[in-house]
Amino acid sequence: MPHVVISGTAARRFTGGASEFDVEADTVHRMIRELDRRFPGLGQQIDEGMAVAIDGEIYQDAYMEKLSPDSEVYLIPKIGGG
Repeated sequence: MPHVVISGTAARRFTGGASEFDVEADTVHRMIRELDRRFPGLGQQIDEGMAVAIDGEIYQDAYMEKLSPDSEVYLIPKIGGG
């Protein structure tokens, strides 16, 4: 199962402070749906405020990226700028 790590505090308010999970999913989209099922509201937080890194590579649009059973996924707060 892919291992997911949530960085930053904003998303952890949905998880009761937990920051690491194993999630049964083969795409980022399914991973987000499963996390939202477990922790209602987390999916929207991920969609709107988190960047996704899979096995060390950050993706701009990760929704349909494939995950393998040994993938490490990091959810990182997006940095605003201008």
